[in-house]
Amino acid sequence: MPLYDYQCRSCKQIKEVRHGFKETFADPCASCGGEMQRLFSAAPIVFKGSGFYVTDSRKSSGGGDAPAPKADSTTPAATTPAAPSTPAPSTPAKSETAA
Repeated sequence: MPLYDYQCRSCKQIKEVRHGFKETFADPCASCGGEMQRLFSAAPIVFKGSGFYVTDSRKSSGGGDAPAPKADSTTPAATTPAAPSTPAPSTPAKSETAA
């Protein structure tokens, strides 16, 4: 059975009442005898699982392409291209002479 909050219209005292969905609560206020009014409040929501945080979603690339797969520890990492075998032209080195 759900728990409902009722507030007195005169003295604003709040009382929690447990009753069924289709039942009504017509009892007067215990302190002043005034009419009780049902209070509505937000229901508690618990999000479980993945997909509810900003970090869980994919970044949009604009084209709708799927993101590149991540490398796991079982696959070798991508290698960088090797340096060219011929050296690039450079300025001549200065020679040291003894004085």
